Amino acid sequence: MGRVPAARRSVLTEDVYERVKGLIMNGDLEPGARVNIYAIARLLEVSQTPVREVLSALESEGLLTKEALRGYSVAPLLTPAQIADLYQLRLLLEPWAAGRAAELMTAEAAERVRAELASVPKAPQGTRYEDYHGLADHDARFHDLIAELSGSGAVRESLRRTHGHLHLFRIEYAGGRDGDPTLAEHARIAEAVMAGRAEAASEAMRAHLAAARDRFLQMEP
Repeated sequence: MGRVPAARRSVLTEDVYERVKGLIMNGDLEPGARVNIYAIARLLEVSQTPVREVLSALESEGLLTKEALRGYSVAPLLTPAQIADLYQLRLLLEPWAAGRAAELMTAEAAERVRAELASVPKAPQGTRYEDYHGLADHDARFHDLIAELSGSGAVRESLRRTHGHLHLFRIEYAGGRDGDPTLAEHARIAEAVMAGRAEAASEAMRAHLAAARDRFLQMEP
């Protein structure tokens, strides 16, 4: 594992969080690997306190697992069956959410959607987490925003609790994929939602999720 620059003290916990997440997403900490609090603290040249906080946060995001008497380990990558199952859930929830968001569209909501699209004007070229984390964050925000604009707290919370988002990005960028299709598909969804075209928005979301699912399932194991 290569040396990681020391965290800046002014934003200590945030830096530790991004560095540890980067180790996981880049495969420096491989799926199933034990994550030793003391070793991570030495690597990042920080105290154990922020490391403990960060490992707990990453567990809540599903990137780490914790076992009694064994501590933290890197969560395994999703299997093809788990990917298919995750997208089946999303296909049940998100096309409806997109259609409903279109029905409830307002000028203020449209501006929020437009601003989110503008936050990542082009796909990153690199395959390391440091390169693509902005796209990963945008993807999470975009889907969460559509769920929020649907007015259904239950749908929004269900999507938040799947823990699939970052796992999918681990797989996608390890496999050398780029983000161009994702951004293009988001743009089509946004166009329909902002125009208030419920059926088109629902179909655009369904097509996006089905295409994303197929891209993952066609990747080499």
